[in-house]
Order: sequence, then C-alpha cells, then structure tokens
Amino acid sequence: MTDQPDHAPPQHRPQSLMLAFLGLYVLDRGTAVYSGSVIDVFERVGVSEEAVRSTLTRMAGRGLLTRQRRGRRVYFGLTEHATAVLRDGKRRIWETGAVNRDWDGTWTLVGFSLPDTRRSDRHDLRSHLQWAGFGMLQNGLWIAPGTRDAADIAERLGLTGHVSVFTARPAEPTDPTDLVHRVFDTAAIASRYRSFADRWGRGTPLPEATDDLARLLLLHTDWLDLVRQDPHLPAEHLAEDWPAIHAETLFHTLDARYRDTASALAAGLVEEIPAEDG
Repeated sequence: MTDQPDHAPPQHRPQSLMLAFLGLYVLDRGTAVYSGSVIDVFERVGVSEEAVRSTLTRMAGRGLLTRQRRGRRVYFGLTEHATAVLRDGKRRIWETGAVNRDWDGTWTLVGFSLPDTRRSDRHDLRSHLQWAGFGMLQNGLWIAPGTRDAADIAERLGLTGHVSVFTARPAEPTDPTDLVHRVFDTAAIASRYRSFADRWGRGTPLPEATDDLARLLLLHTDWLDLVRQDPHLPAEHLAEDWPAIHAETLFHTLDARYRDTASALAAGLVEEIPAEDG
C-alpha cells in the first residue's frame, strides 16, 4: 500500500472493503446476505452497484463465496476458505495485535531452491512468505520472528520437497536489532501506521463517510490492510515510540465508538437468510 498525501483519503479496493464487511457482519453467523443489501451498504462508502456486483461475482468465482437463490434474489455466503481468511484477519486484529511484546527470541527460517523453469512457483512462494510475515535475508533464505507455519505454505503450494524450515536463534556476530531493520522495511511500516493515525486521529468524522456504519467499515478496512502488511516485529528491537502502539489504541477507541450504532444500522439494511450446508 502506498502512502497517501496528507488529508487525502486512501483508495480502497472493493474486495478489501468486502472482506471487512464480511468479517463484521457475516463471519460465524451461519447466514448468506442479499446482494441488494450489500449494494446499499457500499453506497455509503462511495462504491458503485456495478463494482459491488463485480466483486461478489469475482469472489464467488475464486471460491470465496457461495450463491443461493430465493426467487429472483441472490444471496452470498462464505465458503470454508473465506471463513479461514476472515478468521485469520480477526485473529490478527483482536489476538495477535499490532505490537509484538511476547517474542521469545526465536526466528523461523525458510530455505528454498527452485530452478528458473519454475519461476511462477518461486514467485508464489515468495508472495505467500511475505504475506505470512517473512522477509528475505538473502537469496533463497527468508526469516520471520517467532514460530510461523511455513510448512503449511509449502504444502499448499505443492513445494514441500523444495523447502527446508528451521527454528533458530541468532548468534554472534549477528545482532537481532540490525537484523530487524536490515531485513524489513521498518521505515515504510512506521510510515503506514503514522498515515493511519493522521487520517483517523483528526477528531472529526471522515468527510467521505456518511454515518457510523460507513466509518466502521472504512476503519476496519484500513486497519486490516495495515496489520496484514505488518510482519509483527518484536517491540524490543523497535523504537520506544513505535507508531503502531498509538495507532492500535486509536483503532480500538474508534471501534468502540462506532460499533453499536453501526450494528443497529446494519441490522436495518442487511437482509440475510440461513446459509445452506456445503
């Protein structure tokens, strides 16, 4: 995500907004939601009907959403894959958090070697490792603080035979603080958190948000984008005023401020039916 100019609202991808919406109002409810009511919600954040329909169709095609018909109406529910993705986001927000104060000093190391004929597999592996909080120490060797499930990544990509995974601790002359700042772009991570605080900490509602439902949806979209890009680096090797600390406090404060009103508005807008099994 690129940094935005001061006071300019970020350009949200409809799918990012959709994931935030599904996490807030569909996850673990056992329901499917009417596409027309989703359109009504997204109108409040400036997303067109065409963009909403296109996003729902695309996500269904990728195996993230199911379709159910009731007469002429189409309802969308969550697949197992979507449920796993949304629960991961929920865990990162409410359990993992943005500040890693519980690091045990260990690192997960992933080594791999793939020939040029498998460039696509190599690209997919790097993308998945980056998503899981890994950074490249050197060519073919990626690291992440703490214990990460790299074996699951390799298995899902069919690359188990090409990947080696270790848990280790640095030894002299390796300095963990230097390692954190050398492998990960801490300046860019900090800048993203500062941008979030600048956008949400002005003390006035966002001009592009019409009500608390819109504000909560935008708030969760912005925060999910942040925490999913954050490798969750150990706080002891970051500055004492690491901006994620203030940003996370601000997120929780605003979530508590908007949530009840947003839930009441969503209850009046979102039409749902029981999700079909399978």
